[in-house]
Amino acid sequence: MKNYLRLLEFLRPYVWPHFLVATICMLGYGATDGALPFVVQWMMDDVFVKKNVANLYYVPLIVIGIFLVRGILNFGHSYLSDYVGLRIVQDVRNRLVQHLQYMSLSFFSRHPSGTLISRVSSDVTLLRFALTDALVSLLKDSTSLIVLVVVAFMMDWFLASIAFVVFPASVLPVMRLSRKIKKLAKRGQISTGTLTAFLQESIQGNRIVKAFGMEEYENQRFAKENQRLFRQSLRASRIRGMVAPVMELLAAFGIGGVVWYGGSSVVGGARTTGEFMAFMAAMFLMYQPFKSLTRTYTSVHQGLAGAERVFEILDESPGVKDRPEARPAPRFSRAIEFHDVSFAYGATPVLKRVNLVIRAGEMVALVGISGAGKSTLADLIPRFYDVGSGRITLDGIDIRDLTLESLRAQIGIVTQHTFLFNDTVRNNIAYGDPKRRIEDVIAAAKAAHAHEFVTAMPKGYDAMVGELGMQLSGGQRQRLAIARALLKNAPILILDEATSSLDSESERLVQDALENLMTTRTTLVIAHRLSTIRKADRIVVLEDGAVAEEGTHEELLSLKGAYSRLHNLQLLENETAGELEALH
Repeated sequence: MKNYLRLLEFLRPYVWPHFLVATICMLGYGATDGALPFVVQWMMDDVFVKKNVANLYYVPLIVIGIFLVRGILNFGHSYLSDYVGLRIVQDVRNRLVQHLQYMSLSFFSRHPSGTLISRVSSDVTLLRFALTDALVSLLKDSTSLIVLVVVAFMMDWFLASIAFVVFPASVLPVMRLSRKIKKLAKRGQISTGTLTAFLQESIQGNRIVKAFGMEEYENQRFAKENQRLFRQSLRASRIRGMVAPVMELLAAFGIGGVVWYGGSSVVGGARTTGEFMAFMAAMFLMYQPFKSLTRTYTSVHQGLAGAERVFEILDESPGVKDRPEARPAPRFSRAIEFHDVSFAYGATPVLKRVNLVIRAGEMVALVGISGAGKSTLADLIPRFYDVGSGRITLDGIDIRDLTLESLRAQIGIVTQHTFLFNDTVRNNIAYGDPKRRIEDVIAAAKAAHAHEFVTAMPKGYDAMVGELGMQLSGGQRQRLAIARALLKNAPILILDEATSSLDSESERLVQDALENLMTTRTTLVIAHRLSTIRKADRIVVLEDGAVAEEGTHEELLSLKGAYSRLHNLQLLENETAGELEALH
């Protein structure tokens, strides 16, 4: 009930005039059901029994008039209800996506993207059925049912009492079956999310799938989950299919009693044929809205299963957000400082009491073996994650006391996992400021040595790069990402393996461009190849989540410690690679 009341909040903006007019149409449509039994009684007694031919000419006109009014009212409530329902779906999806945009990275690491896509698409659709469609049925069918019950008791209270004995008995099994449907619907939505995740992975990772010959494995993995979804859907369908037969069987007892007793009274002369037929018409008309209400009850439970999954997302607060007293960050000018910073992913410690100062204008390089915590340390500066303990300051101010927008506006980032949007080259470079002049975009592309290959493309800066930039080579994608960071013109630059996808020539060109730009920026470089960071002002060696050594390239080599070991290891790898190349 709590979730249903929350759903009604999404209905509030559309109560006037759309839903109110739809409600009036529904009530009018339901009320016209009450006129039909009286038309049947008048037609049977006054026209057929009394042979009143003159009135026979009015019957078609009255019937056509009633159904014309019903048709107009039915169209009105159907169209307006759909309008409200589609608007609510639009609003809920917008709310979900807006909420997701501000969730922290830890949230996305816990929830596969396919599952989130399923919640935004299919779960929200179920939610609509629980809200607008249920209210439509509740108002329209309840009105019809109430009017017809009143008409039935007005016509013959004794026959009506016989007929309605079985109605309460039919409600109890419907309630039990509906609760089971809700559980199955929730499981089905989970399977749908898993299925979407499998499909997304197999499509985006199709190159890897083909390279390892795993097409059949992916087919079987998808088919197994699809079979699970089929079984759950079939079981829910079986339970839904039981609702109508159970109702009809119970209703048959009431109808049988009415036919036996009412028919006897007509034969005995206690009732006219018209009265009995009118009552039977009211009973049969009553059956349809009652059956619709039971279907609505099961649909509501299915929709509530979707609503629960939607609200699970909406109720989860971002792990990283602005403090109430957060203020805009001043333009960075002095230093970024780590004060006894520790961090863990769940129960796994990654950084341990790190103390580090990165002064304005410096180029500081982070090196270490994989898993040492280099990327995590860099991710803490723009607050992709918050520190577990300790603090990070920007010009002496704890970054948690600064607004996220103003903090991140001062940081340009290029990662080893280049992400480009399925958009034009120009829009990908100008991402973050779509209104930037084309001259600025071209200047950034030239600085990243991307201008030459961009102008060689058929549409130049208006060329589409494809999903994830798949129309481009790895080096080209990386250079566009570097151009995007350069165009942002932020005082702090984070390069996380930024040249890892470049060939030797492209790497040399980009390094030249970056060196010119670094003279006015504070740069944090995460590099695997030590040859790319020899000119760094300082090199920080991370080992097991802690700072092991710190100094220039020459200073660290002279220490014969962790950096020296890494350096010697890479020299050996390079020599081995050179020998293998010579053999070929």
